[in-house]
Amino acid sequence: MALADPTIHVPNLPTLENLGVTSVPDDLDVASIAAEWMASFTACAERGDAEGVAALFIPESHWRDMLALTWDFRTFNGLPAIRQFLTDRLASAKLSDIRVKEGLTGLQRPYPDIAWIQIGFDFATQGNVGQASGIVRIVPQSSGPWKAHHIYTNLEDLTGFPEKLGPRRNFAPNHGKWVSEREKSVAFENENPTVLVIGGGHSGLDMAARLKCLDVRTLVVERNPRIGDNWRNRYEALCLHDPVWYDHMPYLPFPPTWPVFTPAMKLGDWLESYAKAMELDVWTSSVVRTARKNDSGTWDVVVERQGKERTFTVKHVVFALGLGANEGKLPSYPGMDRFKGETLHSTQHKRASDHLGKKVVIIGACTSAHDIAADYYEHGVDVTIFQRSSTYVMSTKHGARRLLSPVYWEGGPPTDLADRLAASFPLFMSIELKRREARLIAEDDKEVLDGLRRRGFRLDMGQMDAGIAISLGSRGGGYYLDVGASQMIVDGKIKLKNDSQIAEFTETGLKFENGSELPADVIVFATGLGDPRVGIRRVCGDVVADQCKPLWGLNEEGEIHGIYRDVGIPGLWYMTGNLALSRFHSKHVALQIKAMEEGQFGERYSLQ
Repeated sequence: MALADPTIHVPNLPTLENLGVTSVPDDLDVASIAAEWMASFTACAERGDAEGVAALFIPESHWRDMLALTWDFRTFNGLPAIRQFLTDRLASAKLSDIRVKEGLTGLQRPYPDIAWIQIGFDFATQGNVGQASGIVRIVPQSSGPWKAHHIYTNLEDLTGFPEKLGPRRNFAPNHGKWVSEREKSVAFENENPTVLVIGGGHSGLDMAARLKCLDVRTLVVERNPRIGDNWRNRYEALCLHDPVWYDHMPYLPFPPTWPVFTPAMKLGDWLESYAKAMELDVWTSSVVRTARKNDSGTWDVVVERQGKERTFTVKHVVFALGLGANEGKLPSYPGMDRFKGETLHSTQHKRASDHLGKKVVIIGACTSAHDIAADYYEHGVDVTIFQRSSTYVMSTKHGARRLLSPVYWEGGPPTDLADRLAASFPLFMSIELKRREARLIAEDDKEVLDGLRRRGFRLDMGQMDAGIAISLGSRGGGYYLDVGASQMIVDGKIKLKNDSQIAEFTETGLKFENGSELPADVIVFATGLGDPRVGIRRVCGDVVADQCKPLWGLNEEGEIHGIYRDVGIPGLWYMTGNLALSRFHSKHVALQIKAMEEGQFGERYSLQ
């Protein structure tokens, strides 16, 4: 997806001008307007009246559904798409017991020219197979009742199979048996797990925790000696650029003493503690050698542990290896084999002190490149960033608060509610909102952005001028959330090269198309990660990998390809994403698996 993608229709915002409304009175009877819309919606939805529900929406409206009505992730943009979806699915979805959720209804004014009433509601779906929630925002009309601009529906639980939380926890005392019970559970002697998760990072642990709470036997296989090593083994200067309120894990949030931005080594220790506290069954120092579909439709998975192989027969295999299966994406340049110095990908970089007294060139200009460059400078290493293309830069100081507050912020709503509020804005519907946010952030960051421009650093406003919103889902990168390295570039502490593209490697560095050269002893590729399917190919073979759908990147509805749902192979799943995405969507994957195991899974209504 290009910075400005002409294939995407950018919807208009429901501004008062676009709606033909002059103003919204201060004494608006919000409760009555919300009740009127919900009464009409409830009556039409519960009798399966697709046309009646569609009549409650404005022409340029949006419906995002996660599993509740589609058993998939779908966004229907525009009233014709919504009407077709309702015609196809509303009657069979059998919505019932629709009721307003207390505390979520209110008038919101995100900008002076936009006014909508937010309404939260709960309902049962699929003939009471599932419990679901919804969030709708209705907007004023030039005449007549308010109508919906966008709605979000989400499967929350399976009726009869609630998570083992709170009043459903184990009340029985345990006198001296806990250690032996845990050892037995982890061993899986004469027992197969229902689900085998490959990878014990945050995505794999989230997945295991969700499944455990749904009483689905799960084994996590992690190649490193300790849980958390996938963070400990990264470069020592690594620190999360997302604030703590955005990064909580399921069931066990970070304590209130936790720093706003988590150091990678600290996160590694937390993941290890999380696995123990949640009593997750994990095999470390273990490698999944192969996973092959057998004639019965299950998977034969060979795991090597402590020099011995064990074959499990499982129903579901979940890959939780990160984007690109943690393998760096290396571009190819002429002469790379002639270079006499050291080359490495950012995933292989450990510490700046390894290269004291050397000249370092970093190819790439996004988050890892900036982090590593700042670390090199602070250790007295001569470091240059080579910028191949423009970068979106946003400071965490200003941008994080504008993007995440008050939903993911101190004093904000519970994380489960915050996740649903964030998901309730369909991506393409939000482009104009995100463009406004990006412009405000750029005004806040004007001083450092102007300084970068003076240094010649090429900036953009993110894909489709929407900041990080589109870039995150389409590329998983392309930006830098500034925590200080930008000022180092402005001050010349981190050198910059971007006046020409690389022509070739030489014995002593890089030569560029304009004839200039840049000497280097060490070249670090901060060039992103590869295709997530590389891990599937390595474990499951070419045939399975070739049958998989694309994983990551945005489809024509604005949803991420493949991740968290059908990857094209029954019983195969892929979990990845930052801590927030993994926290939220791990429950979606767990609900799908549980529904399949209990015979409750319906028919997917998927994008063809």
